[in-house]
Amino acid sequence: MTGVLYVVATPIGNMGDMSPRAIDVLKVVDLVAAEDTRHSSRLFSHFGIKTPMVSYHDHSDNKQICTILDMLLSGKSVALISDAGTPLISDPGYRLVKTIRKKGLKIVPIPGSCALIAAISASGLSSDRFIFEGFLPAKSSARISKLKSVAEEFRTLMFYEAPHRILETLTDMMGVFGEGRQVVLARELTKTYETFLSGPLSEVLVQVKADDNQQKGEIVLVVEGSSLSEKDPDDVEAKRILSILLEDVPLKQAALLAAKITGAQKNLLYKLALSLKEQVG
Repeated sequence: MTGVLYVVATPIGNMGDMSPRAIDVLKVVDLVAAEDTRHSSRLFSHFGIKTPMVSYHDHSDNKQICTILDMLLSGKSVALISDAGTPLISDPGYRLVKTIRKKGLKIVPIPGSCALIAAISASGLSSDRFIFEGFLPAKSSARISKLKSVAEEFRTLMFYEAPHRILETLTDMMGVFGEGRQVVLARELTKTYETFLSGPLSEVLVQVKADDNQQKGEIVLVVEGSSLSEKDPDDVEAKRILSILLEDVPLKQAALLAAKITGAQKNLLYKLALSLKEQVG
């Protein structure tokens, strides 16, 4: 019999969010692999957990992974935790879980707190489809390049950001996405000073500049996705799609299909298709 690797979510601030199942698992496993054992010792003390801990993060050498793997192969069970929230969500654990999965050993998630999910659930922005980009690059040039790559993304955009970069990031977002793009800044989730700021990027930036407290703590940014239906469809992508469709279907059908693909208004696409047809002659 081999052991089990449990991937255990821990609170992101409020200890009341720790699930009974997570506590039970951390008490009965043979070892806990923690991102920072000193940080997690406070969690253990609060819940009376006395299980031995070792430090593990994705910069750990292979020796630590081998140690955990050997324990699992010998029938012992290990729990993986990060400093806060769900492991692997912009937190360590990927290399370890990947290795254990390749070995065909059992991995059991113990779900719980996640700042990403908490933020979008209370944001008021579209949550049926979203993408998570983790932390943006620290340098402005690389950050702007990354933002440009997702500027036309229809899905809601989500980022984690460090407090000392929040003003620069909001400024760069405004430059790339436009002043009117809606954003929700969720800060210190589940903690005493939890706050949500929402509105156009320009307004949220003013609020953050005016209040130093909004430049502290852990931050999640939820940004409204691009809406092609509000844009002029006379762009490269719309032209490309229509040009392909016009080779095989009548003009009206091409406009209808292009509208379904892009989300743009059919009448505007019809006019663009008509223009393309005339150009071909």
